Amino acid sequence: MRSDNRNPQSAKTSLALAFATAGGVGYIPIAPGTFGSAVGLLVWWLLPHGVAAQSTAIVVLFALGCWAGNVAEHHFGRTDPGHVVIDEVVGVLITLFLNPVTWKGAIAAFLAFRVMDIIKPFPANRLERLHGGLGVMADDAMAAVYANVALRAIIWSSSRLVI
Repeated sequence: MRSDNRNPQSAKTSLALAFATAGGVGYIPIAPGTFGSAVGLLVWWLLPHGVAAQSTAIVVLFALGCWAGNVAEHHFGRTDPGHVVIDEVVGVLITLFLNPVTWKGAIAAFLAFRVMDIIKPFPANRLERLHGGLGVMADDAMAAVYANVALRAIIWSSSRLVI
């Protein structure tokens, strides 16, 4: 009988942690959430900018983030571990969703999301209490909805400015 040293559970955990940390970005010791948000900008830039591609990416990454967040919480032994940054990646995608922006606007989206993610206005602050990976993802998704609305206001007001 052949001995097989591969552990499917370890492979699943490794895959989930790689996804949850956005390929290891979450292990950056200073401001991992900010670097995770930067990964979100990169993903946004690489995606086709149509409604179908953006919405599909958001839904798929959110669902996978819930799974990976569950695994990461179990692995790290704590709720919403700081190494998990897939929620920031999805947050930036939600912030930019259906907003017609150039790179200048994308930077504004990045900043708006970081502010909303840090202050977590109601009900985002309550959503982080949800169990497991859903709690990891939901609070950032709600903060991103606020950032999306703020970005729309910035775009609207800047188009109205007379210079």
